[in-house]
Amino acid sequence: MEILKPKLTVKNLVKTYDKKEILKGLSFDLFEGEFLSVIGPSGCGKTTLLRILIGLEKADSGEIIKNGQDISSMPSSQRGMGIVFQNYALFPNMTVLQNVEYALKIHKETAATARQTALKTLEQIGLSDQLNKKPSQLSGGQQQRVAIARTLAMNPDIILLDEPISALDATNREIMKTELKAIQKKFNATMLLITHDQEEAFFLSDRIVVMSNGVIEQIDTPANIYSHPANEYVNSFVVEQLNKKYESLLRYMGKTNGDANE
Repeated sequence: MEILKPKLTVKNLVKTYDKKEILKGLSFDLFEGEFLSVIGPSGCGKTTLLRILIGLEKADSGEIIKNGQDISSMPSSQRGMGIVFQNYALFPNMTVLQNVEYALKIHKETAATARQTALKTLEQIGLSDQLNKKPSQLSGGQQQRVAIARTLAMNPDIILLDEPISALDATNREIMKTELKAIQKKFNATMLLITHDQEEAFFLSDRIVVMSNGVIEQIDTPANIYSHPANEYVNSFVVEQLNKKYESLLRYMGKTNGDANE
């Protein structure tokens, strides 16, 4: 049996703000081609973790190892990571094609092939018919796909996703979850998702990190977390919340079917 080497290893990350410890020695691995989600309530430290990983903030102590190299002190531009933000962060005055090729054009190593790479990525992600539209002419789901295409075009080692579909309405969230998983498989991308949504994490993830108050309560597959929660917190925050959503859906379907049969 092949033993996988981690693509990313986070070791004992500690971060303190105003004498309050936000991250309390976080450690976990992310493997090549894996979709890993970090879930937890607001204030648990998941956004701070994301900002430290991408290089927007520096941990007080601990290490971030990518492909065997310590990148903890490297600037964002040298970390080989891309990020997809919740608000898409598209340039409103640029077309879809211009948005995707912009970052490619300003880096000398990708400038010469920027247009070709952008076109290919947009074709792969199913947006070839939207090239000349501005973001305001697109649906929320289409805008999110442009943001993902822009990140994929840079060919990062790891893609970080910051609540990428939470701004969409319920219908588009369901569509985008399916598309995001398909994109990840198609590109064999290594992705780390930050979310507060248990259902979203369960649908998308190979493994899930469950956080509370700056610590990791459990890391495991969705099936194992659901079947074998590590403690009462995981059971309450994950299992019970999923059960409530499922029960609500069943009640809604029963009511709808009842109305239809009357």
